[in-house]
Amino acid sequence: MVVDARNNVPHYLRESASQTAGPYVHIGLAPGAAGFKIFDNELGWDIAGPNARGQRIRVEGCVIDGTGSPVKDVLIEVWQANADGTYVRHEEGGARVEKGFRGWGRVITDFETGEWGFDTIKPGKVNARAKMSSGVAGKVRDTHPDWQGRADENHAPMAPHLNLWIVARGINIGLNTRMYFDDEAEANATDPVLNLIEWENRRATLIAKHSGDRDGMPVYRFDIRLQGDNETVFFDV
Repeated sequence: MVVDARNNVPHYLRESASQTAGPYVHIGLAPGAAGFKIFDNELGWDIAGPNARGQRIRVEGCVIDGTGSPVKDVLIEVWQANADGTYVRHEEGGARVEKGFRGWGRVITDFETGEWGFDTIKPGKVNARAKMSSGVAGKVRDTHPDWQGRADENHAPMAPHLNLWIVARGINIGLNTRMYFDDEAEANATDPVLNLIEWENRRATLIAKHSGDRDGMPVYRFDIRLQGDNETVFFDV
């Protein structure tokens, strides 16, 4: 909105055209992977850091479009709690985590195969924060009266999970989803966010499968389907 200084009449500007992630998104956000050595330490590559407690894991997958083909220019950002279920909080008085634990990372798909992957630690169960202001939190609050954001034992905690944000050419607005673990069935069964999804087969699109071990680390497979059969559940947050 622009206000005419002569008569204080507001003039509303029209919304500009939407823009998908352009071909230079990798140069700007993950230059090392795009072949440009700009930083000594690429931002977002180290999620857990060397001092993180808990089980080291490998997460791998592919982003698949509606035709069943891999999408090869995807950028994924990851947020997670540490093994104690604590997120990094930078505000004064925020929760303490291990030195070097970011709880955030950025990964891109292989330009040839569309595969992506990263190493991290398996997060713990997450208790609700006292302040619940997001749309998802509001729905949880309304549908689960016992889950009012109190960080105590009177409500079911969220099961171990990773938060993922996906962007690529052709996606106007970044897609938000979650990845849970198939070997956390008991915690998944009471997770208040998973249980917002009415159909059990749709919840299954958020469950990563333990596909074996490699170099002493469990490997979890999580394919993200943008459209079509078994389309991944995305959240409006």
